[in-house]
Amino acid sequence: MTASAPGQPLALDPLRAGNFRFRRLGGKFLLTNDFGRYCLLAEADFRLFVEGKIDQASPLYGRLADDGFIRDRMDFDKLVGVWRSRNRFLWQGPSLHVVVVTLRCNHRCLYCQANSVPMKERGSDMSLETAEKTVDRIFESPSPALTIEFQGGEPLANWPAVKFIVAYARKKNLEAKKGLCLNLVTNLSLLDKEKLDFLLAHGVNFCTSLDGPADLHDANRLFVGGSSHARVLRWHAEISRRTRGKMFRIDALLTVTKFSLGRARDIVDQYLKIGSKGIFLRPLSAFGMARRTWDRIGYSAEEFLAFYREALDAILAANRGKRVLFEQTAKLFLAKILTDSDPNFLDLRSPCGAGVGQIAYNFDGGVYTCDEGRMLSRMGDESFRIGGVAEGSYRETVSHPVVRTVATASCLDNQPDCSRCAYKPYCGVCPIQCYAEQGDVFGRMPTNTRCRIHKGILDALFERIEDKKNLRIFRTWLKAREPGVLYQRQ
Repeated sequence: MTASAPGQPLALDPLRAGNFRFRRLGGKFLLTNDFGRYCLLAEADFRLFVEGKIDQASPLYGRLADDGFIRDRMDFDKLVGVWRSRNRFLWQGPSLHVVVVTLRCNHRCLYCQANSVPMKERGSDMSLETAEKTVDRIFESPSPALTIEFQGGEPLANWPAVKFIVAYARKKNLEAKKGLCLNLVTNLSLLDKEKLDFLLAHGVNFCTSLDGPADLHDANRLFVGGSSHARVLRWHAEISRRTRGKMFRIDALLTVTKFSLGRARDIVDQYLKIGSKGIFLRPLSAFGMARRTWDRIGYSAEEFLAFYREALDAILAANRGKRVLFEQTAKLFLAKILTDSDPNFLDLRSPCGAGVGQIAYNFDGGVYTCDEGRMLSRMGDESFRIGGVAEGSYRETVSHPVVRTVATASCLDNQPDCSRCAYKPYCGVCPIQCYAEQGDVFGRMPTNTRCRIHKGILDALFERIEDKKNLRIFRTWLKAREPGVLYQRQ
């Protein structure tokens, strides 16, 4: 077997080199393996490693041996323990339960994935009877930790259902004794003191959208009631004040549109201004309204990555100036790169979370593999519906043929390009995104937008990780208090 590299072909010594994948980054080679370990090698050292000629007395040989790259020096007990720790989620069952209590919303965001409906259309509100059955079904999950995440539409437009589910879930958990997180994804515009007092009394986390300065935010998130940006800042400050030092809090994220390009520093400055500890630079997804407005707000993967790199450098510069601000996608990847613990972010695991890590419950009681599957139903495609809270059993839902298909399609060993990729230990695929973009749950990764973005982000991190100052900052991010949930969308 030979490995390609600039210059002459390399003759692999299979008796010395253990299983590895590699990727050329600038003038170096990145090695990774299934245990999540990595090493950046100069070309000369890479050749010596592949050909089994590294001096066994050298520190490099010792490091490669400790990390499972040297075949005849592998400590299998240690490495199997590392693999099990990194994949512990495989034995847990669905932990994230997305509950869509209404499709109504008072915003008309240009990138809305949910295909929300106007506030006057009350036929899309979840009834209290369905809400009760939904919570009962959620607590059938064997997972020791449950996260109930309210989505919409704007969840606060159906306050009775939100209030009921929060109280009922807390009551059920007195007996179940699971780790229970409650998370509200909201635009904050319908919040008032009474609602806030109730939500804080029950330990509910908040997530909202903040797309940057007022002109950018309000251009993306159309709101007939005035400035959406002003209301977000008002309530963000109030909730931050009242949750200081508590285990629940408010987080913000942005969805990058064409209008965001060239505004990376303005956006980072806005997050610094409100005292946020984190920022989530989320690319567009072609669901719902975003698909119809793509010509107006869309961009290529390369354009997003240019924005991301500029924003990441601005964030690192702020950290060098003694400000604490992390980028959430980077933090998720870095946890996998620099530790033996996987944060179990459902969009970045293999198999993916759809049906086995998360379940989505529609306002009418329909159950879907994930929120993306539920979004496709709003576009007239019910391919990812796996049951209902008033039909069948929990076991029938999670063992549905669609769940099995999605799990198979998201196992990276089944993806030809992913199985050979150096970033396999850190990445994951979303079959529903592949289906929406390419018409097949088995995505074609070389042309897949999400794949290209993930590779570009990981390239950016490994390019910066060799700088010791950056590495210290990255490790600081990983020491920060973890939130109860890692939000994926708004």
